[in-house]
Amino acid sequence: MQTRLLMGAARPRTATIAQWWVLTRRLVRPALRNGELLTAVLAPVLFTLGFYVPLRMVMNVYGHGLSSYAQFLMPMIVMQAVGFCVSSASFRAASDARDGLNVRFGAMPMASALPLAARVTAALCRGVVALVAALVSGTVIGFRFYGSALETVGFLAFAVLIALALSLGADLLGSLSKSPEAATQSLLLPQLILGIASTGLVPATDFPSWLQGFARNQPISQFVYALRALAGDPSGNAGAVGWPVLGPPLAWGVGSLVVYGGAAVAVSARRSG
Repeated sequence: MQTRLLMGAARPRTATIAQWWVLTRRLVRPALRNGELLTAVLAPVLFTLGFYVPLRMVMNVYGHGLSSYAQFLMPMIVMQAVGFCVSSASFRAASDARDGLNVRFGAMPMASALPLAARVTAALCRGVVALVAALVSGTVIGFRFYGSALETVGFLAFAVLIALALSLGADLLGSLSKSPEAATQSLLLPQLILGIASTGLVPATDFPSWLQGFARNQPISQFVYALRALAGDPSGNAGAVGWPVLGPPLAWGVGSLVVYGGAAVAVSARRSG
């Protein structure tokens, strides 16, 4: 009788936060050994050298509207660095789906969204490291914050929002793909096309007339406009911090967060079940 009572007793459930922490450490600790965090530091440095060095002289001759090309380029360095680092979320998600870990996690007494939360947290850690490295690289070439303290916080918060939305989108792609290599490679082309055909490197007026509308209104350009306005510039040409400038980028960011987040949670629940 006593044995039956013991067998029928409810198994103790580990606290949700502790489960999330254990799953996050599973992804963060290897990054310290396999060079992922080192890549998160080096990527912004390489982006800075690859963009700033060859384009600075040309842009200083033809103009870019801001006090320096470093001030103009910095938001694009942030976008490229954060996007490059959080794209590894697709690799992690595809690996978990391929190895059947989502099904195993689904058989454990934990919330179905916890593995997703852990993967996104690990991706955000890499994204924040990349953001810090990008800011250091930008400071070296002459970038400065000219806005208020609140606008500087807004710059950092908006960059983290972008990283979170991109992490959820990359995780969703990886969960659906189940092929780590295919999931990672499929992100390279859109990132390359949207990066080149954006106003992050050159003003919209430098594009052909038939491409200017797309270059001006696509999401990467809108994110860049918001970051430039929040960073400020002595020339006064960075854009006013207000709804006309920040509204469209926030709509893109929050909309992506809601769509990718909802779809990622739904896929995670279905796969774990």
